[in-house]
Amino acid sequence: MRAVITRVRSASVTIDGQISAEIGKGFLVLLGVHEEDGEAQAQKIADKICGLRVFEDENGKMNVNPMDAGAELLIISQFTLFADCRSRRPGFSKAARPETAIPLYESVIEQCRARGFRVATGEFGADMLVGSVNDGPVTIILDTKEL
Repeated sequence: MRAVITRVRSASVTIDGQISAEIGKGFLVLLGVHEEDGEAQAQKIADKICGLRVFEDENGKMNVNPMDAGAELLIISQFTLFADCRSRRPGFSKAARPETAIPLYESVIEQCRARGFRVATGEFGADMLVGSVNDGPVTIILDTKEL
């Protein structure tokens, strides 16, 4: 799995002209599922998202995890994170098919909720407009093959 995590002051997702989800301070997470991913990768990436200490402490150091910072999560499915860009037209054959990706995407969401986070989501496969007010900016890329 891959995740692009952006620390935000706010973020939202709009589908069919209507805001379908929004958060205040927290993480906007774009989550991609690889064709070879399974529950172990979902567990690993959820652990990392929920424990990533990138919020500032009283000394201005990135040392506070999202729970202690009172963060919310907006998790959006993003199959294009596994784009093969060797040619000018990206290929997406390494991204998991929906029958694999949806349960793993939902597993990450449920694991974050089980840790006490308020988690807002996009809609898998929908045409979404994602907006955010980046904080920092702080953007982290996670790949379970490197964790």
